Amino acid sequence: MLDAFIYDGLRTPIGRHAGKLAPVRPDDLAAEVIREVVTRNALEPREISDVVLGCVNQAGEDSRNVARFAALLSGLPPTTPGVTVNRLCASGLQAVIDSARAITVGEGDLYIAGGVESMSRAPYVMSKSDSPYSRDVKLYDTTIGARFPNAKFIKQFGDHSMPQTGDNVAKDFGITREQADEFALASQQKYATAEKEGFFQGEIHAITLPSRKKDTAGEKINLDEHPRRDTSMDQLAKLKPLFEGGVVTAGNASGINDGAAALIIANRKWGDRRSRKPIARILSAASAGVEPRIMGVGPAYAIPRALDHRDQRGLREPGARLPEADERRFEGPARQPERRRDRHRPSPRRLGRAPRPHGRARAAAIRRPLRRGIAVHRRRPRPRRDPGTGAVNP
Repeated sequence: MLDAFIYDGLRTPIGRHAGKLAPVRPDDLAAEVIREVVTRNALEPREISDVVLGCVNQAGEDSRNVARFAALLSGLPPTTPGVTVNRLCASGLQAVIDSARAITVGEGDLYIAGGVESMSRAPYVMSKSDSPYSRDVKLYDTTIGARFPNAKFIKQFGDHSMPQTGDNVAKDFGITREQADEFALASQQKYATAEKEGFFQGEIHAITLPSRKKDTAGEKINLDEHPRRDTSMDQLAKLKPLFEGGVVTAGNASGINDGAAALIIANRKWGDRRSRKPIARILSAASAGVEPRIMGVGPAYAIPRALDHRDQRGLREPGARLPEADERRFEGPARQPERRRDRHRPSPRRLGRAPRPHGRARAAAIRRPLRRGIAVHRRRPRPRRDPGTGAVNP
C-alpha cells in the first residue's frame, strides 16, 4: 500500500527514430528535464533523496547507471545519488513506484523519478567468442528486442519480437486488422485534438540541438515529432503487416523513438511545508507476469491487483472510477473480449474508443520511447472531467 504524491513533471518532445533528437545523447536528454524540473520548482539539492530513472537499453551511452550521470550533468551535486531501474517497457513507471515505496516507508521525503531512452543512438554490439582465439563473433542491433538470446529460453518460450507478440494477442483474443487500425486512428485524432487545444503545454521542455555551425544557435525542438496528425483509415489500410497473416503494421504499432521525462514525487509533509498542492496521489501498484508470447496483456492482470490493494485499504470512494488504462503494445491487448475481464477490468470500449474529446492521446500517436516511459501527461488534471481513481500502465 503506497502513500506518495506527484507534484510536478516534465518531458522532452518525443523524437522520431533517426529524427531531430537523434544528435542528443540519452544522458543529456535526461539531464535537461532534471535540470528544468529542479529549477522551476526551486528545489534544494539536499532535499532530494534519490534520482530514480528507468532505462531499457543500457547498451551504449546510457550504460553504467545513466541516472547518476544525468543527475550530475544536470548540475546536481555529487552528494545527490542516482539509480537506474529496468523493467523493460515499464521501467519509467517502475522508477515512480520505487520512489513512492521509499517515501511510504519513510526513507526520504522527495525523489525525482522518470525515464530516458534514445533508440536512435542504440549501438550495435559484438559478442565475444565462446572459445579462446576463435573468430566466431556475432553482431547484434540493440535498438529493440533481445540481444545475446539464450537458446534454452528460446526452446522453452520462443523468440517472439514485440510485433509478433502483438500478432499473437490479436490471434488469441480475436482482434481484426480493421479494429487495430481503428484504435490507431482514434489515437492520432485524440492527439491532434489535444495538441490543438494546448493540452500538452506546460509538460514539454524544449530541447536545443547542438549547433551545426559556429556562432549559430542550435534548433529548438518543442513539438512531438512522431504523431501522424492527418492520417486516415485509408492510409492505415494500405500498410502491409510486418508479418504474414498478422495485424500489426507500422501504422498501428508503437514507434522507435527518443525522449526523457522527470517527475517530482514527495510526501504530503514536503508539500505542506511549501504550500504546494499535489497533482495526484499514488495509492497502489502491482505487477503481473504472463506468457512472453502475449506479454502485452500483462496490464489486464496487474491493474486488478493494484485496485484490490487499494480496496483493501478502504480507499474505494463512492463514484471512483477507472478513467482509462492505456495500452501501448499494439492494439490487441486493449480490446480483450468480455470473458477475460473480472470486476475491475475496463471494457474494450473504454480502453480503446471512449467518446472523450482527447482522453489520453494514446501511445499509437505519441509512441513513447521504450522507457523514458513515464507519460508525464497522465499526471496532469483533466479538463471538464470529474476527479476519480485512475490506472497507469506501460
